[in-house]
Amino acid sequence: MYKTILVPLDGSKLAECVLPHVEALSKGCQVKNVVFVRAVEPFDQLVAGEYIPRPEEIDRINARMISEAEIYLKQLLHGLEYDGVDLRWKVIQGRAAEALAAYAAKEGANLIIIATHGRSGVSRWVWGSVADRILRSSCVPVLMVKAPGCVPGV
Repeated sequence: MYKTILVPLDGSKLAECVLPHVEALSKGCQVKNVVFVRAVEPFDQLVAGEYIPRPEEIDRINARMISEAEIYLKQLLHGLEYDGVDLRWKVIQGRAAEALAAYAAKEGANLIIIATHGRSGVSRWVWGSVADRILRSSCVPVLMVKAPGCVPGV
């Protein structure tokens, strides 16, 4: 049923709480491919305020963010092995939720597995939820895993 699973990660240990779920589904559902993805928002989309960096500074910052994301994913995959499953990684650029949903569709993913921080109330309203936006914008089924330490709330 699930041939390709997409696993968005943000570089945090909290996001990695999905890994046991990915492994279990890979074994139990005869998954062929797991793609670990890190979305990097281009710095120029994040710039706010009066200081405007020079284009070469923006390019340098973007290149460093991409490089750090690649290093993270390579290190993560170095310690993983799921029998008979092709494990890959990919760094994509753009607004996280939208870029991840588009990448899942483009790559033919059958499932997205993502951690949710479990924020609620004002915290969720202020910070938003990438996982929630992926759930709403993706045509691919999404499995959301609550992070350890999640506290129920409104």
